[in-house]
Amino acid sequence: MFYIESERLKLIPLKYTELLLLRESRDKMEQAMGFMPSNMVMDQFYLDELNDALDNFWLPNSLLYPYKYEWYTNWEIVNKQTNASVGGIGFAGQPNEEGEVVTGYCICQTQQGKGYGTEALRAITNWAFTSPDVTRVSAETAVDNYSSMKMLKKAGFEQTGVNEDMAMFSMVR
Repeated sequence: MFYIESERLKLIPLKYTELLLLRESRDKMEQAMGFMPSNMVMDQFYLDELNDALDNFWLPNSLLYPYKYEWYTNWEIVNKQTNASVGGIGFAGQPNEEGEVVTGYCICQTQQGKGYGTEALRAITNWAFTSPDVTRVSAETAVDNYSSMKMLKKAGFEQTGVNEDMAMFSMVR
């Protein structure tokens, strides 16, 4: 199983079959992958986004691009000490013509404030920059999501603009 590792975390990109299990239930996916139950707690907004991403992005694109699935899937963020998922992170596809990839993430509500998001964001950004095609990693968050903006800044991202109710951030290689 391919994964990247940081001090406290493993980031594991889910393959198509693992995404299918996640679509059935988080419990089934976690059990099949040998994780401890995470009892993930997320706002309904993020649950809806997760289901939309599963149906309309992760599943179809990981099937379409099986050898580049890492750019089209959820990466489970797993606490190495507990072997339980604390959230997810990923990309919105392969680098575009300018070398930019967009990342997004969600940390379980009971695991927030422990630095897992910052650590995972640094790890996946470093991994992205190992690709010679990637020159910029970008992210956006709601302007009132102060925790997310703080996390992005702690991970080394700089705010590049504001568009309506979203703040844009990026890191350049």
